[in-house]
Amino acid sequence: MNAMILAAGRGERLRPLTDELPKPLLPVAGRPLIAWHLQSLAAAGYQRVVINISWLGERIVDAIGDGRDYGVSIAYSDEGEVALETGGGIVRALPLLGKDPFLVMNGDIISGYPLPPPALQEKFLAHLVMVPNPAHNPHGDFALTGGRLKLHGERRTFSGIGLYRPELFSDCEDGPFPLAPLLSKAIASGRVSGELWHGAWYDVGTPQRYRAVRDLTGLCQDPERS
Repeated sequence: MNAMILAAGRGERLRPLTDELPKPLLPVAGRPLIAWHLQSLAAAGYQRVVINISWLGERIVDAIGDGRDYGVSIAYSDEGEVALETGGGIVRALPLLGKDPFLVMNGDIISGYPLPPPALQEKFLAHLVMVPNPAHNPHGDFALTGGRLKLHGERRTFSGIGLYRPELFSDCEDGPFPLAPLLSKAIASGRVSGELWHGAWYDVGTPQRYRAVRDLTGLCQDPERS
């Protein structure tokens, strides 16, 4: 199974830290943030990783290279000067991801979630890893009931880790668009499964949250899922 790391964003909320350094290269415990992702993916058996790039993308290519130092093969999806957002970025990268379900993870999170996620059942277009609502997202994103995502109910926060079928994007055109509305449509049709991860998870989305985790030396691989 292939994987993708979303790394093209400008990181506006992290400025000025991201004025001269793309956010996936921000150091955490002495290593670039994206290096932790690659290490986790390689340990989970992923061999091919697609990374989308835009803002200062050449810095990521120079730092990570072809992935051999991390035990994976890396393909880059270059979006040019203007990033395509989450949904558009995945659509642009589909030719590199193949015809089977693939994993996507945000480049600005840190997680102890034990990859890989459960196999995606045929009736579902996606499987999302949810987490308890953090302080910065108290109202959550989607509800989770009986292993399925719902639009109504007690909402949890989307972790930024998901498993997708290419068919989810079959009606999408090339260009910038967010992923959330597409997920909402699939959830409304009952075709998205999910789980709740109670272990370590951090969203490195602002300078304050980044400072809280930049010296993190380990992640707890808490096995508790629901």
